[in-house]
Amino acid sequence: MRFFGILALSAGLTACATSQTAVPETGADAATLEAYHWQLREVRNDQGQPQAGWTLPPAAAAANAAPPATSRTVVLNFAQNQVSVGRLCNALSAGYSLQGNALHIGPVRGTLMACPDSAAMVLEQQVGQRLPQASQWRIATAPAEAGATPAPILTLVFSDGGQWVLEGKPTDATRYGSAGERMFLEVAPQRVTCSHPLIPNYQCLQVRKIEYDGQGLKTHTGPWENWYGEIQGYTHQPGVRNVLRIQRYPVANPPADAPAFAYVLDMTVESEIVR
Repeated sequence: MRFFGILALSAGLTACATSQTAVPETGADAATLEAYHWQLREVRNDQGQPQAGWTLPPAAAAANAAPPATSRTVVLNFAQNQVSVGRLCNALSAGYSLQGNALHIGPVRGTLMACPDSAAMVLEQQVGQRLPQASQWRIATAPAEAGATPAPILTLVFSDGGQWVLEGKPTDATRYGSAGERMFLEVAPQRVTCSHPLIPNYQCLQVRKIEYDGQGLKTHTGPWENWYGEIQGYTHQPGVRNVLRIQRYPVANPPADAPAFAYVLDMTVESEIVR
Protein backbone atom coordinates (compact mmCIF):
# COMPACT_ATOMS: atom_id res chain seq x y z
CA MET A 1 0.00 0.00 0.00
CA ARG A 2 1.16 3.52 -0.66
CA PHE A 3 1.06 6.14 2.12
CA PHE A 4 0.79 9.82 1.42
CA GLY A 5 2.37 12.37 3.70
CA ILE A 6 0.42 13.80 6.63
CA LEU A 7 0.48 17.46 7.50
CA ALA A 8 -0.34 18.67 11.01
CA LEU A 9 -3.77 20.19 11.50
CA SER A 10 -4.23 23.49 13.26
CA ALA A 11 -7.08 24.02 15.72
CA GLY A 12 -9.47 26.86 16.27
CA LEU A 13 -10.09 27.70 12.62
CA THR A 14 -13.20 29.79 12.05
CA ALA A 15 -15.15 28.56 9.02
CA CYS A 16 -16.32 30.92 6.30
CA ALA A 17 -19.82 30.69 4.86
CA THR A 18 -20.37 28.12 2.10
CA SER A 19 -22.79 30.33 0.23
CA GLN A 20 -24.73 33.46 0.97
CA THR A 21 -27.91 31.73 -0.13
CA ALA A 22 -27.34 28.22 1.28
CA VAL A 23 -29.27 27.17 4.37
CA PRO A 24 -27.16 25.46 7.09
CA GLU A 25 -28.21 21.96 8.14
CA THR A 26 -27.82 22.17 11.92
CA GLY A 27 -28.69 18.49 12.40
CA ALA A 28 -26.12 17.17 9.92
CA ASP A 29 -24.14 14.23 11.31
CA ALA A 30 -22.19 11.17 10.19
CA ALA A 31 -25.38 9.63 8.77
CA THR A 32 -25.82 12.67 6.53
CA LEU A 33 -22.27 12.32 5.23
CA GLU A 34 -22.85 8.64 4.45
CA ALA A 35 -26.15 9.26 2.65
CA TYR A 36 -24.53 11.01 -0.33
CA HIS A 37 -21.72 10.82 -2.85
CA TRP A 38 -19.91 14.17 -2.61
CA GLN A 39 -18.71 15.58 -5.93
CA LEU A 40 -16.05 18.29 -5.78
CA ARG A 41 -17.43 21.45 -7.38
CA GLU A 42 -15.03 24.19 -6.30
CA VAL A 43 -11.66 24.58 -4.57
CA ARG A 44 -10.91 27.88 -2.82
CA ASN A 45 -7.78 29.30 -1.20
CA ASP A 46 -7.69 31.04 2.19
CA GLN A 47 -8.92 34.26 0.53
CA GLY A 48 -11.97 32.53 -0.94
CA GLN A 49 -10.60 32.67 -4.49
CA PRO A 50 -11.25 29.69 -6.83
CA GLN A 51 -8.24 27.46 -7.49
CA ALA A 52 -7.68 25.56 -10.74
CA GLY A 53 -5.99 22.20 -11.19
CA TRP A 54 -8.47 19.97 -9.31
CA THR A 55 -10.35 18.47 -12.24
CA LEU A 56 -9.47 16.15 -15.11
CA PRO A 57 -10.33 16.61 -18.78
CA PRO A 58 -13.21 14.50 -20.13
CA ALA A 59 -12.45 10.81 -20.58
CA ALA A 60 -11.57 9.62 -24.05
CA ALA A 61 -14.65 8.66 -26.05
CA ALA A 62 -15.22 5.15 -27.31
CA ALA A 63 -15.10 4.50 -31.04
CA ASN A 64 -18.01 6.10 -32.95
CA ALA A 65 -19.25 7.81 -29.76
CA ALA A 66 -19.64 11.49 -29.07
CA PRO A 67 -16.94 12.84 -26.71
CA PRO A 68 -18.03 13.59 -23.14
CA ALA A 69 -18.79 17.25 -22.60
CA THR A 70 -17.84 17.66 -18.96
CA SER A 71 -14.64 17.39 -16.96
CA ARG A 72 -14.12 14.61 -14.46
CA THR A 73 -14.13 15.61 -10.82
CA VAL A 74 -13.15 14.06 -7.49
CA VAL A 75 -15.91 12.27 -5.56
CA LEU A 76 -15.73 11.52 -1.81
CA ASN A 77 -17.69 8.72 -0.15
CA PHE A 78 -18.03 8.41 3.63
CA ALA A 79 -18.97 5.05 5.18
CA GLN A 80 -18.18 3.26 8.46
CA ASN A 81 -15.57 5.81 9.54
CA GLN A 82 -13.77 5.56 6.21
CA VAL A 83 -13.63 8.13 3.44
CA SER A 84 -12.83 6.88 -0.06
CA VAL A 85 -12.02 8.79 -3.22
CA GLY A 86 -13.59 8.01 -6.58
CA ARG A 87 -12.96 8.90 -10.24
CA LEU A 88 -9.16 8.89 -10.09
CA CYS A 89 -6.55 6.29 -10.98
CA ASN A 90 -5.98 4.25 -7.81
CA ALA A 91 -8.38 3.46 -4.98
CA LEU A 92 -7.70 5.92 -2.16
CA SER A 93 -9.13 5.74 1.37
CA ALA A 94 -8.52 6.98 4.91
CA GLY A 95 -10.12 6.79 8.33
CA TYR A 96 -12.02 9.81 9.60
CA SER A 97 -13.66 11.01 12.81
CA LEU A 98 -16.05 13.81 13.71
CA GLN A 99 -16.46 15.87 16.87
CA GLY A 100 -19.14 18.46 16.29
CA ASN A 101 -17.95 20.51 13.33
CA ALA A 102 -14.37 19.32 13.78
CA LEU A 103 -13.12 16.75 11.27
CA HIS A 104 -9.99 14.62 11.40
CA ILE A 105 -8.89 12.52 8.40
CA GLY A 106 -6.01 10.10 8.89
CA PRO A 107 -3.26 9.09 6.46
CA VAL A 108 -4.51 8.33 2.94
CA ARG A 109 -3.70 4.90 1.56
CA GLY A 110 -3.87 3.88 -2.07
CA THR A 111 -3.30 0.98 -4.41
CA LEU A 112 -0.21 0.99 -6.62
CA MET A 113 -1.78 0.58 -10.05
CA ALA A 114 0.08 2.46 -12.78
CA CYS A 115 -2.35 4.42 -14.94
CA PRO A 116 -1.90 5.65 -18.50
CA ASP A 117 -3.58 8.92 -17.48
CA SER A 118 -0.71 10.86 -15.92
CA ALA A 119 -3.00 13.78 -15.04
CA ALA A 120 -5.12 11.45 -12.89
CA MET A 121 -2.05 10.22 -11.05
CA VAL A 122 -0.93 13.80 -10.34
CA LEU A 123 -4.39 14.73 -9.09
CA GLU A 124 -4.62 11.72 -6.79
CA GLN A 125 -1.30 12.73 -5.21
CA GLN A 126 -2.72 16.20 -4.59
CA VAL A 127 -5.90 14.74 -3.08
CA GLY A 128 -3.95 12.30 -0.90
CA GLN A 129 -1.83 15.10 0.51
CA ARG A 130 -4.74 17.51 0.97
CA LEU A 131 -7.37 15.40 2.73
CA PRO A 132 -5.43 14.91 6.01
CA GLN A 133 -5.29 18.71 6.32
CA ALA A 134 -9.08 18.93 6.73
CA SER A 135 -10.10 20.45 10.06
CA GLN A 136 -13.79 21.36 9.86
CA TRP A 137 -16.93 20.42 7.93
CA ARG A 138 -20.47 21.67 7.50
CA ILE A 139 -23.47 20.93 5.31
CA ALA A 140 -25.92 23.43 3.85
CA THR A 141 -28.81 23.09 1.41
CA ALA A 142 -28.40 24.82 -1.92
CA PRO A 143 -31.31 26.77 -3.41
CA ALA A 144 -33.55 24.44 -5.42
CA GLU A 145 -34.12 24.97 -9.11
CA ALA A 146 -37.69 24.80 -10.38
CA GLY A 147 -39.01 21.25 -10.07
CA ALA A 148 -35.75 19.90 -8.60
CA THR A 149 -34.90 18.60 -5.16
CA PRO A 150 -32.42 20.92 -3.40
CA ALA A 151 -28.93 19.43 -3.27
CA PRO A 152 -26.93 19.35 -0.04
CA ILE A 153 -23.60 21.17 -0.14
CA LEU A 154 -20.65 19.93 1.93
CA THR A 155 -17.86 22.37 2.73
CA LEU A 156 -14.53 21.03 4.00
CA VAL A 157 -12.31 23.65 5.64
CA PHE A 158 -8.57 22.99 5.79
CA SER A 159 -5.96 24.01 8.33
CA ASP A 160 -4.59 26.76 6.05
CA GLY A 161 -8.06 28.30 5.51
CA GLY A 162 -8.67 26.76 2.10
CA GLN A 163 -11.99 25.11 1.30
CA TRP A 164 -13.52 22.37 -0.82
CA VAL A 165 -17.15 22.78 -1.85
CA LEU A 166 -18.84 19.49 -2.75
CA GLU A 167 -22.35 18.74 -4.01
CA GLY A 168 -24.23 15.72 -2.66
CA LYS A 169 -25.82 13.07 -4.88
CA PRO A 170 -27.90 10.44 -3.03
CA THR A 171 -26.32 7.01 -2.67
CA ASP A 172 -28.30 4.05 -3.96
CA ALA A 173 -29.24 3.13 -0.38
CA THR A 174 -30.61 6.65 0.09
CA ARG A 175 -32.49 6.61 -3.22
CA TYR A 176 -34.13 3.26 -2.57
CA GLY A 177 -34.56 3.61 1.19
CA SER A 178 -32.67 0.48 2.26
CA ALA A 179 -29.20 -1.03 2.38
CA GLY A 180 -30.22 -3.55 -0.28
CA GLU A 181 -29.14 -7.15 -0.65
CA ARG A 182 -25.78 -8.27 -2.01
CA MET A 183 -25.73 -10.91 -4.72
CA PHE A 184 -23.34 -12.25 -7.34
CA LEU A 185 -24.19 -12.84 -10.99
CA GLU A 186 -22.12 -14.44 -13.71
CA VAL A 187 -22.89 -12.86 -17.08
CA ALA A 188 -22.33 -14.98 -20.21
CA PRO A 189 -20.23 -13.53 -23.06
CA GLN A 190 -23.11 -13.22 -25.53
CA ARG A 191 -26.68 -11.98 -25.37
CA VAL A 192 -29.43 -14.28 -26.68
CA THR A 193 -32.72 -13.61 -28.41
CA CYS A 194 -35.57 -13.89 -25.93
CA SER A 195 -39.30 -13.21 -25.77
CA HIS A 196 -39.87 -9.83 -24.13
CA PRO A 197 -43.51 -8.87 -23.49
CA LEU A 198 -42.94 -5.26 -24.60
CA ILE A 199 -39.87 -5.19 -26.87
CA PRO A 200 -39.75 -7.19 -30.15
CA ASN A 201 -36.51 -9.04 -30.97
CA TYR A 202 -35.13 -8.32 -27.51
CA GLN A 203 -31.64 -9.54 -26.69
CA CYS A 204 -31.35 -10.82 -23.12
CA LEU A 205 -28.27 -11.18 -21.03
CA GLN A 206 -27.63 -14.74 -19.90
CA VAL A 207 -26.88 -14.86 -16.17
CA ARG A 208 -26.55 -17.35 -13.35
CA LYS A 209 -26.37 -16.78 -9.63
CA ILE A 210 -23.19 -17.59 -7.72
CA GLU A 211 -22.83 -18.02 -3.96
CA TYR A 212 -19.64 -17.73 -1.90
CA ASP A 213 -18.82 -18.66 1.68
CA GLY A 214 -17.22 -16.39 4.28
CA GLN A 215 -13.74 -17.23 2.93
CA GLY A 216 -14.67 -16.20 -0.60
CA LEU A 217 -14.86 -19.77 -1.91
CA LYS A 218 -17.57 -20.58 -4.44
CA THR A 219 -20.21 -22.85 -2.91
CA HIS A 220 -23.02 -22.87 -5.46
CA THR A 221 -23.61 -22.01 -9.12
CA GLY A 222 -27.18 -21.76 -10.36
CA PRO A 223 -28.57 -22.51 -13.83
CA TRP A 224 -28.33 -20.07 -16.72
CA GLU A 225 -31.36 -17.79 -17.01
CA ASN A 226 -32.51 -15.01 -19.32
CA TRP A 227 -32.13 -11.53 -17.80
CA TYR A 228 -34.83 -9.26 -19.19
CA GLY A 229 -33.78 -6.03 -17.55
CA GLU A 230 -30.55 -4.13 -17.22
CA ILE A 231 -28.02 -3.72 -14.42
CA GLN A 232 -27.38 -0.11 -13.48
CA GLY A 233 -23.74 0.81 -14.00
CA TYR A 234 -22.98 -2.24 -16.16
CA THR A 235 -22.31 -2.09 -19.90
CA HIS A 236 -22.04 -5.50 -21.52
CA GLN A 237 -19.25 -6.10 -24.02
CA PRO A 238 -19.90 -9.01 -26.40
CA GLY A 239 -17.39 -11.79 -25.95
CA VAL A 240 -16.56 -10.92 -22.34
CA ARG A 241 -17.66 -13.09 -19.42
CA ASN A 242 -18.04 -11.26 -16.11
CA VAL A 243 -18.83 -12.06 -12.51
CA LEU A 244 -20.55 -9.06 -10.95
CA ARG A 245 -21.19 -8.09 -7.34
CA ILE A 246 -24.57 -6.43 -7.27
CA GLN A 247 -26.78 -4.68 -4.76
CA ARG A 248 -30.47 -5.47 -5.17
CA TYR A 249 -32.92 -2.85 -3.88
CA PRO A 250 -36.70 -3.20 -3.58
CA VAL A 251 -38.50 -0.48 -5.54
CA ALA A 252 -41.35 1.18 -3.69
CA ASN A 253 -44.65 1.17 -5.59
CA PRO A 254 -43.29 0.19 -9.03
CA PRO A 255 -45.61 0.57 -12.05
CA ALA A 256 -47.40 -2.59 -13.17
CA ASP A 257 -45.02 -3.13 -16.10
CA ALA A 258 -41.85 -2.27 -14.15
CA PRO A 259 -39.61 -4.59 -12.08
CA ALA A 260 -40.02 -4.77 -8.31
CA PHE A 261 -36.25 -4.59 -7.76
CA ALA A 262 -33.42 -2.36 -8.95
CA TYR A 263 -30.07 -4.03 -9.60
CA VAL A 264 -26.97 -1.84 -9.25
CA LEU A 265 -23.40 -2.87 -10.08
CA ASP A 266 -21.12 -2.68 -7.06
CA MET A 267 -17.96 -4.14 -8.61
CA THR A 268 -16.69 -6.56 -11.25
CA VAL A 269 -15.21 -9.60 -9.48
CA GLU A 270 -13.98 -11.49 -12.55
CA SER A 271 -13.62 -10.60 -16.23
CA GLU A 272 -12.54 -12.91 -19.06
CA ILE A 273 -12.45 -12.58 -22.84
CA VAL A 274 -14.02 -15.69 -24.33
CA ARG A 275 -13.17 -16.56 -27.92
